[in-house]
Amino acid sequence: MLAIGSAAIGGRTSTGCNALLRELQQIWSDIGESEADKDRMLWELERECLEVYRRKVDEAANVKARLHQSVATREAELATLMAALGELNIQSSIQLEKRGLSLKERLASISPLVEDLRKKKEERMMQFADIKAQIEKISGEISEYCYSNTTSISTLSLNEEDLSLRKLSEYQLHLRSLQGEKAERVRKVLEHVNEVHTLCGVLGMDFGRTVSEVHPSLQGTSPEQSTNISNATLEGLEQSITKLKVERKARIQQVKDIVSSLFELWNLMDSPNEERNKFSRIASVLGSPESDIVEPCILSTDIIEQASAEVDRLDKLKASRMKELVTKRRSELEDICQMAHIIPDNSTAAEKTTALIDSGLVDPSELLANIEAQIVKVKDEALSRKDIMDRIDKWLAACEEENWLEEYNQDDKRYNAGRGAHINLKRAEKARITVTKIPAMIDNLINKTLSWEDEKGMLFLYDGVRLVSILDDYKISRRRKEEEKRRHRVISFRKIYI
Repeated sequence: MLAIGSAAIGGRTSTGCNALLRELQQIWSDIGESEADKDRMLWELERECLEVYRRKVDEAANVKARLHQSVATREAELATLMAALGELNIQSSIQLEKRGLSLKERLASISPLVEDLRKKKEERMMQFADIKAQIEKISGEISEYCYSNTTSISTLSLNEEDLSLRKLSEYQLHLRSLQGEKAERVRKVLEHVNEVHTLCGVLGMDFGRTVSEVHPSLQGTSPEQSTNISNATLEGLEQSITKLKVERKARIQQVKDIVSSLFELWNLMDSPNEERNKFSRIASVLGSPESDIVEPCILSTDIIEQASAEVDRLDKLKASRMKELVTKRRSELEDICQMAHIIPDNSTAAEKTTALIDSGLVDPSELLANIEAQIVKVKDEALSRKDIMDRIDKWLAACEEENWLEEYNQDDKRYNAGRGAHINLKRAEKARITVTKIPAMIDNLINKTLSWEDEKGMLFLYDGVRLVSILDDYKISRRRKEEEKRRHRVISFRKIYI
């Protein structure tokens, strides 16, 4: 087609030139130009035509060179963009399309692709810049780099030669990793801050001041400042928690000591419930594990000072009422001893303790402590004597039944059909069975008592007398009584038959 077009143009040019040449020769003939002048002018005309053709060829060659340069530049830019964006699949389709195309057609086909890839590159660079800005921000937060929201987003150096999706995925993966680490750090910081808040509440301490000493952002007073999540902040919070737990443990022990003193003084002074209820909150600490002590201000210095002041007040009151307390506790000791049939220690008898206190020779607290120790000792001894004391009670009950049976047998009207006769008859039957068991009771009781004495290395005293001696005397008395009954029955039998 190009050849046909060129031939057509050449044909039109030859026809026009020949007509003009004939017209020019006719004019020269009419003028009367010589053949030499005609040849000279034709040669000049030919030379001028060649110059015009040469100029046009040069111009066309320059246009072709510029088009070649433009196409090469666009193709180079296209290759660079494709390499940077990783769009290598476009290259093969372009190679197929440019076969048989003119330079203008090749330039026209490449230019839209270049423009599209330019826009794509700009968008990709914006994506990289955004991701890297986020990476830089989070990395700064983790490494305690002071990052301000008002500061323009700092950009990291971007490698424009590699803007592929693979590289973008690497950055996105790194960003997600940092976001996950940030989320975990935020969770830990919030967990630590909540624990500090709870501990400060229990101890009655200033929470804001405590966390501000670790980092000002933890108090949350400035909405423009994000919470610091650096290693230093986490370590600072962990150290604060450790210090607060140590302080909590120390205060719990302090409170337990104070509460123990309060209970001891309340019991000694017979304090009314109204006075005790004032300290019911702090008293609840005594039997609670550390993890369950979460009530606000329960371990505050004010509460502890109030309880300590109450201990001081009761101590002073106890000193003024010590004689009364000593007498009261001695009375309690005597009651316990009486129930256990133990002779109380005479060194703390009421008349002696009163005389000692009045003389000022002995500290009343020492006397009270001595009596308390005696009470503990007597209670322990009474507990060890319980089994034998129960057997003694059963023996004494059997003796009472035996005495009642003797009186019943001596009653001549016991068989009369009066009111309650059948009840007494049943009781007499049971009493006879019980009486038959008394010798075995005595023997078992003696054996138990002797075992107790061997184990304890001391005598078992009952109201100051050795129990084994009492039981031996009872056995002798009972044997004599039985012999007397037998003699009496023999004499009565003889009288009947004589």
